[in-house]
Amino acid sequence: MFLISADFFSRHLSLLSFPFLKTYSLCGLKPLIREIKADFSLYLITDRSRMKAPFYKGIEDALKGGLQALQLREKDLSVRQLYATACRLRELTSRYGARLFVNDRLDVALSVEADGVHLAGTSIPPRAVQRVTGGKMLIGVSAHTLEEAIEAEREGADFLTFGPVYKTPSKKKYGPPVGIEKLKEVAEKVSIPVFGVGGIKIEKVSEVLKSGAQGVALISAILSSDNIEEETSKFITSVEGVLRKDSSSCSLP
Repeated sequence: MFLISADFFSRHLSLLSFPFLKTYSLCGLKPLIREIKADFSLYLITDRSRMKAPFYKGIEDALKGGLQALQLREKDLSVRQLYATACRLRELTSRYGARLFVNDRLDVALSVEADGVHLAGTSIPPRAVQRVTGGKMLIGVSAHTLEEAIEAEREGADFLTFGPVYKTPSKKKYGPPVGIEKLKEVAEKVSIPVFGVGGIKIEKVSEVLKSGAQGVALISAILSSDNIEEETSKFITSVEGVLRKDSSSCSLP
């Protein structure tokens, strides 16, 4: 029988590159300082159960409408199904120059070379994601309280989704709507971009953005529409119109 000594194993293991081993053994490290930014204002989150159109056609229609950031969030899929879906969406988003995020599954995000991962409070901490990816992946975090938002920023999140701002079936498990005043408080207390999420209709876009949010995160408002491309374009026009108006009002005379 061939035996491998502990000394041989330790010497040769050090020659291999396993950054994740270092990540989980070095708890308490500060988040990395990075240059990549969440440079979008409309963030679409997938939920195929709410779509009238075939899944991939609907997503491509949103991209045709100008969508610049998409989060793959299909909780009922197996890992292999999620990976296959992520591969298709990576092809589509790359074709249209949009960012792709994968909800929770860092392994899937890495395997398809996604632009980022979106985490919940129970997910792997943002700082661990930074160490595994070398700081080359954007990190979004879902927050539902001010405390969660502050903690996410401290842990190294690049941006937050905060809500539900308004009443919505997709966010029932998170309790009653937090309201626009709480969104405003969070936007004031953290320095990273905040996206309002939950029950946001096009007539509410101005109110959400004027609270200090950088943008809006949507599901049903776009995916349940009869014309996804047109609805996406309308939301982008509305968001950019409000942001442009706010920017010009803050400029010096």
